[in-house]
Order: sequence, then C-alpha cells, then structure tokens
Amino acid sequence: MPVRRLLFLGDIFGEPGMHAVEQRLARLVGDTGAHLVIANGENSAAGLGINASGAQRLLRVGVQVITTGNHVWHKRELLQQIEEFPTLLRPANLPPGNPGRGWCVADADGAPVAVVCLVGRVFMNPVDCPFQTADAVLAEVPEEVRMVLVDFHAEATSEKQALGRYLDGRVSAVLGTHTHVATADARVLPGGTGYITDVGMTGPRDSVIGMPTERAVRRFLTQMPQRPGVGDGPAPICGAVVEVETSSGKCRRVERIEG
Repeated sequence: MPVRRLLFLGDIFGEPGMHAVEQRLARLVGDTGAHLVIANGENSAAGLGINASGAQRLLRVGVQVITTGNHVWHKRELLQQIEEFPTLLRPANLPPGNPGRGWCVADADGAPVAVVCLVGRVFMNPVDCPFQTADAVLAEVPEEVRMVLVDFHAEATSEKQALGRYLDGRVSAVLGTHTHVATADARVLPGGTGYITDVGMTGPRDSVIGMPTERAVRRFLTQMPQRPGVGDGPAPICGAVVEVETSSGKCRRVERIEG
C-alpha cells in the first residue's frame, strides 16, 4: 500500500534554529525519505514570532508548510504580510477577524495532505475551542484528502493528549509543539493516529527553552523582567517523521527525531 513520509520540525528558535534548518534540512530529507516538510516557525524571528523574511528563508530551503502558535502576531508586520504566504498558517481557532488561514492542503509527491494549525487554551491566551475548531476544519477538508496532520501548539500535556484521543481515527497525526521540551511518548493511537505530546525545539541546546540560560535563571531568582534573547551554541533539529497510508490516512509509524 502506498505511503508518504511527513517530516515535521519542532519550534524553530531564533537564528541558531534557522541556521540549523538551512544547513541540514536537505540531508535530513534524504535520510528520512520525506515527501513533505512542515515546520513550526513560531519563534524563528529572534525567538519571538515570525516575519516575511524568515518565512521566505524556510520556504527557500525546502519547508513547504509553516505552522505557528500563540506568538504568530508578535511581529506586527505579519498582519499585513501573511496573505502573501498561502502555506504560512496561523492557528485556526483564533477568533474571527484574524487574517490568514488556519489550514491548507499541500502536495506530498502527488498525494494531498491537509495541515491544520491549532493553539491550546489551558495556561494560554483565551481563544476559540480547539476541539470544536478541529471538527469544523475536518468538515471542510475535501473528501479525497485522506492524510491530515495537526500541529497542536499548547502548554498542558493533558490538553494535548485529550485532543489526540479526540481526533484518533479522524486524522493521520497530532503532533504537539510549544513547550520546546521533547516527550518520550511517540505512539500510534488505537484508531490509527500518530501522536507525540511535544516534538521538541529546533534551537540552541545550551539554553532554557531557547533563551540565554543566565537571563532565565536570573528571572526565576529575582522575579524581575529580563531582556529577551536567544541562546548560543549548537542547535539540534528536533521533530518527527510520520509514515501514513495514502488511501486510508492511517499512521503506520511515528518516530521522534533529533539530530
């Protein structure tokens, strides 16, 4: 039975993460045999938000769909620019009136894949219900599109697991982002949906979730605000490879990657 391999990259953080993708994505695609590359670009612009130049850089090196999250509008110029990028997604469950789109259909070597971007509500800003929004999006996805990948950008592991279970059997994969710390729970759920609570961060290893260590520690010690920034040093590419049957949309295998 024909399959497609979908390569998903976790939160790209600042210039170290961008440089890692630019330098190593081509080899990673070859090593994994990926037919489609999706990346969360939420923190690609100096650790907070994404801008047009960053989106162009990612698309130029082979990322085909860019997802985001709660910091999507941190670079306010994107409010006017996002319509120029049909595969740059903002969360689908933002309230009405937000520009851009929350899902799209991409091509994986001749087979269509719907990519959906959702953001959580627990410990995060108030947005529309991701569960009900997922239902509404799936009702719009053309029937011939059997493969569906969901990036759930959320804080609480319970909310992520609940959405994975809720969508089990209806989507090909639910992959979590936002916490920047990879979880060891890659699995195929009973209904055939691949799941990982968080795929991890594509960004500086010597940091606190991407930020300079000393600033993060100082903030916790003093409870005083610190100037944001991006950590230094090597940046592993963290993400996942999902192998999906083209006819059924079922996940055969999901594997977290880091390299």
